[in-house]
Amino acid sequence: MAAQGGMLLHHKVSRLLSKENGKPVLKPNKPLILKDGVANRKPKKGEATCITELSVMMACWKQNNFVDSLCSREMGDFYTCVQKTRAAMKNTSGQTSLSGGRLLPKQATTLLKRYPNILAEI
Repeated sequence: MAAQGGMLLHHKVSRLLSKENGKPVLKPNKPLILKDGVANRKPKKGEATCITELSVMMACWKQNNFVDSLCSREMGDFYTCVQKTRAAMKNTSGQTSLSGGRLLPKQATTLLKRYPNILAEI
């Protein structure tokens, strides 16, 4: 079934590129080859974490004239939240590199430069 779909796509592309109907319909504006690098985009940042604990801690500071000893419980809650978040981020970053997920742009560029396109015909 998959081979049949591939053949249908091949026939459609060859029909669009054929000169039977005059000019070809598909006209690439750039050469149809892969580059040896990708755009260096930064990965999206995750959403902010521990905002609730931070706001509770700051409200406590404001009520107690910024005395740390009176807000030790709120500070402890905030720091434990930060530690949990960092541990979770370390676990997820280790899993994505092992599971074969998406490569970072820098990693993809190094791989593409290691195995560049052969532009000369064999």
